[in-house]
Amino acid sequence: MKKGNYEMKILVINGPNLNMLGIREPDIYGKQDFSSLQAYIRSAAEELGHTVTLFQSNHEGEIVDIIQSAYGVYEGIVINPAAYTHTSVAILDALKAVGIPTVEVHLSDIQSREAFRQHSYVSMVAVKTICGLGFEGYRRALEYFQE
Repeated sequence: MKKGNYEMKILVINGPNLNMLGIREPDIYGKQDFSSLQAYIRSAAEELGHTVTLFQSNHEGEIVDIIQSAYGVYEGIVINPAAYTHTSVAILDALKAVGIPTVEVHLSDIQSREAFRQHSYVSMVAVKTICGLGFEGYRRALEYFQE
């Protein structure tokens, strides 16, 4: 993986219910909506010199498909698997199969929430996990690819 002063192509994946930001539990996930998150990610990527493709789905199979299609195309993946964090061996296996460096992001601090949210399948393959920083977590994930 090339890092540093190199423009990287990064796929940013958001899982189920993230399209409901600002509506769903704003005390946990914030009051900004999903389009604000997308704008934030695009702006951060531009500032850091990366090219990003944004993808969101509420469907596990679609997330697996986009991960598989990233093989040979993207040099990094940033993923917030949302509820699939705690349940999806399929997403874990897809990430393992493509072998693309992956940074896991969560808006909330999953380690301080309900017990079932504290386990992450994606963490088993992620090179880094960032939790509890809200939108800033995505910037930190993109910054990882510059270290």
